[in-house]
Amino acid sequence: MRTDYPDFRFGTVLATSFTATLTERRGDAVERIPTPQRLIDWLTVSGLSVGSCDSDQLDLARELREAIHATATAAALAEPLPESAVSIINDRSTHGSAAAILTHEGQRQWQLSTATSVEDALSVVAANAIEILSGERDGRLALCASLTCRAAFFDTSQSRSRRWCDMNTCGNRQKKARYNAHQRRRPT
Repeated sequence: MRTDYPDFRFGTVLATSFTATLTERRGDAVERIPTPQRLIDWLTVSGLSVGSCDSDQLDLARELREAIHATATAAALAEPLPESAVSIINDRSTHGSAAAILTHEGQRQWQLSTATSVEDALSVVAANAIEILSGERDGRLALCASLTCRAAFFDTSQSRSRRWCDMNTCGNRQKKARYNAHQRRRPT
């Protein structure tokens, strides 16, 4: 993997981790899959290894990413899901031939075909988005409380009150800003 690109940000849910390949959406946006090779890298570390990717497939991936983010944002805000985004997710879900297989350790793993592996991988991401958007998983969709981030994440905390997409980045940044503001207000 190339080291001159920003690190990937991962959560426990494939679809929302995929939306985190574009971060700081309301600030200085950080594109974490700027090249086809970088998409291959993300898919590989996500357990969806593919052999190659071209710029058209990268465009399909980014379109899916934005559709998932738009629907997750609408779901988190209890708004109607955008029809065009739903259509993109459904389309990507049906344009792959990935199969779920059971490993000897009792884990689900995805097996991609050799002919259209990027499309297979995107169909797995889209299927995961459908799973969380339809309420099939225990948890809730939420948006990061950081005003510059606003990443969608899947909250599986016991109280369902998580505020940050990642405590080590957005949460820590907010806590540091509050601390610094408090220090400035203190009399010297």
